[in-house]
Amino acid sequence: MSGTRSHSVRNQSVKSQSVKNQGATTSITRRSDKLSAWAAHHRRVALETLHQLLANPFSSTMTWLVIGVALGLPAILFVVLQNVAEISGDWGGKPRMSLYLKSEVTLDLGRSFSAEIERRVDIDRAVFISSDDALREFQNRSGFGEVLSTLERNPLPHVIEVIPLSPDPLDLSSLVSVWEEHELVERVSVDLKWLERLFALLVFAERLVTALASVLALGVMLVMGNTIRLAIENRRQEIEVVKLVGGTDAFVRRPFLYLGFWYGLGGAIVALLLLWLSLFLLSSPVEQLAQSYRNDFALHGPGFLGALLLLVTGALLGTLGAILAVSRHLADIEPQ
Repeated sequence: MSGTRSHSVRNQSVKSQSVKNQGATTSITRRSDKLSAWAAHHRRVALETLHQLLANPFSSTMTWLVIGVALGLPAILFVVLQNVAEISGDWGGKPRMSLYLKSEVTLDLGRSFSAEIERRVDIDRAVFISSDDALREFQNRSGFGEVLSTLERNPLPHVIEVIPLSPDPLDLSSLVSVWEEHELVERVSVDLKWLERLFALLVFAERLVTALASVLALGVMLVMGNTIRLAIENRRQEIEVVKLVGGTDAFVRRPFLYLGFWYGLGGAIVALLLLWLSLFLLSSPVEQLAQSYRNDFALHGPGFLGALLLLVTGALLGTLGAILAVSRHLADIEPQ
């Protein structure tokens, strides 16, 4: 009896142990596994949204064109403004200042003064022109060589032609003030009026381009917000089901953010193509006009960094517009 009873107890304990082994188990998910799953989901969502855009080429192309025009217009104006500023910085050479020395200044003293000016850090070049050289040049250009040769003495003073590094009218005005008070200088000649007008025009153009870029950037965000709103409305039932089964707001929001990213990046690519096309069409007439002032001028594009900045700006504007639209409209969708 006791053997039978002990055998029964052993069977019950084995059954109890097997029941325990068949129960629920718990496991700890490592942080690296969570990060891998998060990255894999981002990659899958990014590719799926891109595939959705490419599957509807007409509507996607229309949106890309609208964003591309909005981004391309200020980019074209900015590149043209940069080229105009480059021309103005060296229009027929940098702005020249003529220092007319006093009549009692000797040749050696004038050359020494010219060398002293050229050593300044704010001066590009200083050229000393003696009174004899100035007279000979004047005789050759004026056509009155025989008349001028009858003069008893040379009426022209020594001249130093100074080319400053900075074409800024404020810097030139400060240099004029310094040299007008110098004991060796009789008079300083420089035409600041056209420089002041030119720089005022460039400043106005820069601010106009900045204001236009800001308005068009706001337009890109509004277009992006309306596009994302329509996408949210088209997927309302799907969003309600995902929220009903426990999907988080971040999970629901993610596809629309990637949608805004791809729209913005595609629009920036279109803007870059429009920019290059515009430069190609403008390069020949602009270079013909500019080369009448400078032989080495060529119309420059945005360069690698400029193109990269345009692409990043487009992607950021698209993503930001999507964030604003999703934050506004996604909160209104709740499962019933």
